[in-house]
Amino acid sequence: MSGLPSPVDVREVGPRDGLQAEAPVDVATRVAMIESLLDAGVTHIEVAAFVSPRAVPAMAGAGDVLASVPRRAGVVYAALVPNVKGAELALGAGVDELTVTVSASETYSRRNVRMSVEESIVAAADICAVAGGVPADVIVSCAFGSPYEGDIAPDEVAALGRRLAEQGAARVTYADTTGMATPRRIDALVDLTGADIGLHLHDTRGTALVNAYAALLRGVRRFDTAIGGLGGSPFASGAAGNLGTEDLVHLLDDLGIETGIDLERLIAVSREVAGVVDHDVPSRVAGAGPRSTPAAG
Repeated sequence: MSGLPSPVDVREVGPRDGLQAEAPVDVATRVAMIESLLDAGVTHIEVAAFVSPRAVPAMAGAGDVLASVPRRAGVVYAALVPNVKGAELALGAGVDELTVTVSASETYSRRNVRMSVEESIVAAADICAVAGGVPADVIVSCAFGSPYEGDIAPDEVAALGRRLAEQGAARVTYADTTGMATPRRIDALVDLTGADIGLHLHDTRGTALVNAYAALLRGVRRFDTAIGGLGGSPFASGAAGNLGTEDLVHLLDDLGIETGIDLERLIAVSREVAGVVDHDVPSRVAGAGPRSTPAAG
C-alpha cells in the first residue's frame, strides 16, 4: 500500500513491561530472552527498570542485565527510570535511552508513582536534565482515558506532551494504558500532536492492532510492543497486555513496511517466552501462526 510510513521503529518492551507483571525471572534467563530477540532482528529493546526491587521484584538486577547483554552496532537498549537516582544508575550501567512515565490521570499517577501529575512533570524534567546526550522518551500514560477519571480530553493530553518536550524530552510516547483507545481517538490525538510521536498500545478491549493500523494511516512510525503480548498495569484493574510484537510485525510485513525483524524467528521467541512465564501468551499470531500457516481440520 502506498502512503504508509516505512521503516517503522518497533521498540520491544517485553523484558521490562512484559515481565514486570510476572513472577520474577532470573537475570540469566532475561538476558537469554533479549539475545533471542536480537537474533530475530529486534534492535530497539527496553531491557529493564531501575526501580526499587522491593516495589517491583521482577525488575531486580537491572544493572546486571545491562552488563550482560551483547553490544551490537545499531542496537538501542532502553531502561525505565522513575527518578534521578534511577536515571543515574541506568546511565552508569551504559543505557542508550531512558524511558520515563508521566500520567495524564491524577489518580493513576498517585497510585502508580505516589506523585501528583505536576510532581511527575518536575521529576521527568529533572531526569531529562541529568540524561546529557542520552535521549529520554517520556511516556504519557492513560493518554486515551483513565480507569478512575474516565475520558481525558485529547487537547489536555497533547498539551501535556508539548510541555514535556519543552522541558527536555527527546521524544514523547502516548500510552493506552487501559486499552480505552479507538481509531477515532487515535485520530483525535494525532490531529493535535502530528505524526512524530510514539504509541504504546494495550489490548484490553481487542483494539490494539486496529489502533496501530489507524496510526500507521496517519504516518506514525514508532510503536512499543511486547513479545507474546505480555504485560499489563497492576494499578489499572482489568488492564490487559501490550500489543504483541509478532502481531504488529505480521501486519507490517503484509503491508510491505520494513522492520528488519524476522517473523518466524520472532514467533519462536514467543514460544520460548511462554515457557519462561509458564503460561500461554495472549498474542494471536503466536497461537495461530502467520497467515501462510494452513488451517487445521
